[in-house]
Amino acid sequence: MNEAALPTPSNRILAALPPADLHRLWPSLKPVELPFRQSIQTPGGIITAAHFVDSGFVSMVVTLRDGDGAEVGLVGNEGMLGLPLLYGTDRSDIEGIVQHPGIALQLEAEAFAEALEWSPTLRRQVLLYAMAQYHQVARTAACNGRHHTEQRLARWLLMAHDRVGGDRFAITHELLSMMLGVRRAGVTVAAGSLQRAGLIRYERGQLEIANRTGLEAAACECYAAVLQEAERLSGLGSL
Repeated sequence: MNEAALPTPSNRILAALPPADLHRLWPSLKPVELPFRQSIQTPGGIITAAHFVDSGFVSMVVTLRDGDGAEVGLVGNEGMLGLPLLYGTDRSDIEGIVQHPGIALQLEAEAFAEALEWSPTLRRQVLLYAMAQYHQVARTAACNGRHHTEQRLARWLLMAHDRVGGDRFAITHELLSMMLGVRRAGVTVAAGSLQRAGLIRYERGQLEIANRTGLEAAACECYAAVLQEAERLSGLGSL
């Protein structure tokens, strides 16, 4: 296979690699489906591979002892699952749950570790993504503690919209309740307010973004802050 024949991955980490590096890495990348609600990373389980998300998105969820859980971050085609492998460990207490089906390019842990050694660009891109993910998690913590549910819901919907590739996606109030760490009644009130404002349409588990600009205005500052930092770090990777 010559380098020109390689497809261009939608995953931004892989797409940023020099053609020669991608050509060398490509035979080790295995496309795998990301079915809705599948757990890609289990709490305390051994992480056997890195997953570079090519389409769809995955929620990173922390579940407490009493069974309650909350989302701490989203991963779409800007990133990957398996970041602990970057730091020489193969476990995490954070679960990765597919919230919108898609495809990931799977790279076995040993091959990932080797690639980090022979591809300085891959290592740099993964490190920058890890920093962007850290910023997203930190902002999510502050947002969940300080901002109103309606603002937080608008922020989450914008982040999901960025990763879905379309205006419609499946979601339930129960799922949003877990993602935002609030009671279902609070999500129902917030979603109803956004719907009455004409920003979203929701029916039978299907949500449609009706007014993206209005939704951005309804969201708290955290959406723009996370996006700006991710774009800044992404730009550093091209230096």
